Amino acid sequence: MTPITDAAATTAGETSPEVRPGRKRYLALDAFRGFIMVVLASRGFGFSGLQGDPTWGRIAHWFDHVPWEGGVFWDMIQPSFMFMVGVAMPFALSRRKELGATDRDNLRHVLVRSIHLIILSQVIIWVDAGRIKPQLINVLSQIAFTYFFTYLIMQWRWRYQTVAAVALLAGWTALFFAFPGPDGPFSPRNHIGLRVDRAIFHYDYDPAYSTLNFIPSTVWTLAGAWVGRMLMASKAHASNLKKLAGGMILSFALAFALHPWIPFIKQLCTASFILYSLGWVLLMLIGFYLVIEMMGYRKWTFPLVVVGMNSIFIYFVSEVLFEWLDRAVGVFTFHYNFIGKLAPVTQASTVLAVMWYACYWLYKRAIFFKL
Repeated sequence: MTPITDAAATTAGETSPEVRPGRKRYLALDAFRGFIMVVLASRGFGFSGLQGDPTWGRIAHWFDHVPWEGGVFWDMIQPSFMFMVGVAMPFALSRRKELGATDRDNLRHVLVRSIHLIILSQVIIWVDAGRIKPQLINVLSQIAFTYFFTYLIMQWRWRYQTVAAVALLAGWTALFFAFPGPDGPFSPRNHIGLRVDRAIFHYDYDPAYSTLNFIPSTVWTLAGAWVGRMLMASKAHASNLKKLAGGMILSFALAFALHPWIPFIKQLCTASFILYSLGWVLLMLIGFYLVIEMMGYRKWTFPLVVVGMNSIFIYFVSEVLFEWLDRAVGVFTFHYNFIGKLAPVTQASTVLAVMWYACYWLYKRAIFFKL
């Protein structure tokens, strides 16, 4: 088994350790996916305990969601996660066709995987809440929707796909203006998404996320699928890098053009935030692509690839068992209280190292969890 996988390695947890002859392998995609999962599993590397610290407070700010408008590094993790699901889709679905799957088979496969994602998301939510608490704002359930709708949109011609992306963002924005909250269209109270969830689930979310966020966030996954198709079609690194840079510039330009009328608000997945975050996601991917594919620095990626190969596993463990691991590890580390203010960061990093080793143990035995 080789530690380098192709870009088909993960579609919402779908992992394939094989590398097919004649198929381009993009280690940068595996490393970027692993990076996102490491950051996600780290729970912010414990920096939440350093909010307000005169020395580390600014860095801690990067690892926490902004209260409402704007966006920092931590706000770009979910967009990156959903984007990378889209990147993997063309590779994985193409591989299934090579093995004899028909379009109907692939549709069934996508639908079943979406259902599995929703089920897993509910298990995680219920275990965390200690009771049955149906809701669909968890990132896995949001991916279930965006994954399915991206597949449907991908069956259309390119120009209709772009029309669909514009329609998703424009339609979502129109709903805010048609059903404004008490503070206007982009209100944290009583906006259209909360009204729908209140009608279905009979409670409000706090913060103001809503199930209907999957409508605009489908653009993250769809954009990833476009990048995946581009990388499948081209092996010229310089050309790929130029196209990625062009997409980044276009995303930022459109985001800031919309910003005077539509603020950057992650909790509402406003059209401007979708585009703004997409620009940052593409910038991060460009960095990985430049260093790994063009400059050839590859060995350092191994720890990230180990995590990326079992993304569903580490996500589940971090969501369900992080607090338990923190207590268990703390028995031996004393939560590093003896080192001062960086104790929370060191403790969180130690827990992350334990989770990484579990992924490494699975990796060495070629055990890869998928839905």
